[in-house]
Amino acid sequence: MLDRTSLYIDGEWVASAGTDRIEVLNPATEEVIAQVAAGTPADVDRAVAAARRALPAWSARPPGERADYLEKAHEALVARTDEIAALISRDMGMPLQAAASIQVGLPAFNLANFARLARSFTFDGPEVGNSLIVREPIGVVGCITPWNFPLHQIVLKVAAALAAGCTVVVKPTEVAPLAGHAMASIFDDVGLPAGVFNLLSGFGPVVGETLAAHPGVDMVSFTGSTRAGKRVAVVAAETVKRVALELGGKSANVLLDDADFERAVADGLAKCYVNSGQTCSALTRMLVPVDRLAEAEQIAVRVAGEYQHGDPSDPGTRLGPLVSSAQLERVRSYIQKGIDEGATLVVGGVESGRDPADLGRGYYVPATVFSGVTPEMTIAREEIFGPVLSIMPYQDEDDAVRIANDTEYGLAGGVWSADPERALRVARRLRAGQIEVNGGAFNPGAPFGGYKQSGVGREGGAQGLEEFLETKAIQR
Repeated sequence: MLDRTSLYIDGEWVASAGTDRIEVLNPATEEVIAQVAAGTPADVDRAVAAARRALPAWSARPPGERADYLEKAHEALVARTDEIAALISRDMGMPLQAAASIQVGLPAFNLANFARLARSFTFDGPEVGNSLIVREPIGVVGCITPWNFPLHQIVLKVAAALAAGCTVVVKPTEVAPLAGHAMASIFDDVGLPAGVFNLLSGFGPVVGETLAAHPGVDMVSFTGSTRAGKRVAVVAAETVKRVALELGGKSANVLLDDADFERAVADGLAKCYVNSGQTCSALTRMLVPVDRLAEAEQIAVRVAGEYQHGDPSDPGTRLGPLVSSAQLERVRSYIQKGIDEGATLVVGGVESGRDPADLGRGYYVPATVFSGVTPEMTIAREEIFGPVLSIMPYQDEDDAVRIANDTEYGLAGGVWSADPERALRVARRLRAGQIEVNGGAFNPGAPFGGYKQSGVGREGGAQGLEEFLETKAIQR
């Protein structure tokens, strides 16, 4: 069992002010694989003080020097890809091969990309009349990150903040915290100045809320559920600090009547089931013309059968376990609610789908597809965060757009059509922050974020860097 009970504060691994510990479980085996410290408000005070002391010198460094540290961290992360992918796979359950390309590949890209942006971004200028417009780091940033992409979400925030000249205090999820410790060790190895990056493990209501409320923190960047994000915003409002929120989603994938259904349905299931459905931008609502509903169902059943779930270290596994027993029960309850409310269960369900003699342990749910889902059903409105697809029929293009936008969320979406221009027109009508047309590839350099209750602000790319900057006008 790993001992990760130290906190990283002011350039050193130090003991927590408290003695409580949090056990970290492997969701595939339910075995304890590590312990981390349950941090305290006193630990938050120490980390924020360290970040404030480091801020003047770090923000005064030329952007190119800040970029140098990010590039060194990129190189160190790439060199440790296999090790950290295996760590994340054990920590939160993503199949190992996908963990290497996604859970490590995305943060590696962003470390390099924010280094490039630090070198190219125009921090001074333009001039407006007699005013020089300058962009300055907002200050100390509290970063609160989730368990589904534990390293990616840390790096999205931290790399952008460091490139901007901010210092950070990171509170990773207590459910899958080990990637945060790995990132702290990388920053320590590359010689990042003391206090620029600080890591606190602990529970959200204790460490997270203290960080969000802390008067020494100038900004909070949070990724997680909409419910928790609302709480962060309320707590942070007491000190009128900036808040960036990347929250939930219930994203629609609109298959127009001229779409290639073989390609579109298969791609749609892949976009729903990535990370066992534990993805905020998963395309969980598939909208199809009513007269092609049966065709979509048949393809979905066949393709879902290809999503073998099992041991994340097995190369044949496409669905790993859900992250925890609580998440398992949550997803099963939604599947049961879909059945109870009259949706048609066409494949999958609440059971594991494996031979009971071979079930073993772990938090598994099979690839599940409902059809005949109507907009008022719970599974059409609430984020499930598991491998559950809802196929929803529509009458015409306007009806499809209406159903797609009939949600409190607005994070992502998709449109499929044989006519790319038609697909683009429909994409422009969808109220969401990121839309893919005909299976367009995810672009980690593009801004990511949502409309409505999917969040406030953007992460990634130049827009993600700008989130951590203040604007000053100097009249002369």
